Amino acid sequence: MVMVKIRDILALLNEIAPFNLSEDWDNSGLQIGSLNWKVKKVLIGLDVSPTLLNFAANENVDLIITHHPLMLSGEKFINFDRMPGKVIEIAAKNRIGIISLHTNIDKVSGGLNDYFASSIGLKRTSPILIDPSMSGLDKEHNGIGRIGSLGETLTLKELALQIKEKLNLPYLRLVGDVDMTVKTVVICTGSGGSLIEEFIKSRANVFITGDIKYHEARQVEECSKGIIDVGHFGSEWMVIDLLFQRLTPAFHEAGFNIELIKYKEEKDPFTIV
Repeated sequence: MVMVKIRDILALLNEIAPFNLSEDWDNSGLQIGSLNWKVKKVLIGLDVSPTLLNFAANENVDLIITHHPLMLSGEKFINFDRMPGKVIEIAAKNRIGIISLHTNIDKVSGGLNDYFASSIGLKRTSPILIDPSMSGLDKEHNGIGRIGSLGETLTLKELALQIKEKLNLPYLRLVGDVDMTVKTVVICTGSGGSLIEEFIKSRANVFITGDIKYHEARQVEECSKGIIDVGHFGSEWMVIDLLFQRLTPAFHEAGFNIELIKYKEEKDPFTIV
């Protein structure tokens, strides 16, 4: 039996979603722990939170893999009474490591954007924005967002209702003429506002993403294009299923005898009343 350590999991994750694909501002990789800690049980979640850590501690989890990092900017001191100190204290006391796959799993071929595109029926996809540092096949298949075609021509409203049903969303927001016909779309999981200009310049007439701001919506509206805002959570919760599907065979092939579980208690922090 292979004695697996955090360094082994980190190396395997780097094969699935290379950490050098991460954006410069990002903090993907090991968040808490030691590369030499042993791993027998892994929990997959979306956000690093005290609730997640307490669940992991109760389940005797050795390593947590999340999408969102614990921190994106440096802390000047650690206060155990609030985040991120709350999580750091629980993790340290229970020797629980934390690794995050953020923009690297967003950008990589077969990663979150491709998984999201497949979930809503998008075909013949390619990155909408190429990282200038990429070359060769990386340049062709890895990048920010995706542009692709629907299997059929729909109106904006019909597409929105389909997506709402497929992703089991309680609500979403629309920008633009609900009767416009849609064939080609741009998607970006998480917050896609930074891709507004790329979307407007593209051949697509609908952008599916989350966290769209008022002035971004007006900008798209003025160009007679549309937006389906599924929310940040709505576009990313599926990363748990994606990682479970990718890691289960990867662990087996590597000879890792590891129990892999999904944390399904997370909910969108926003409620419509």
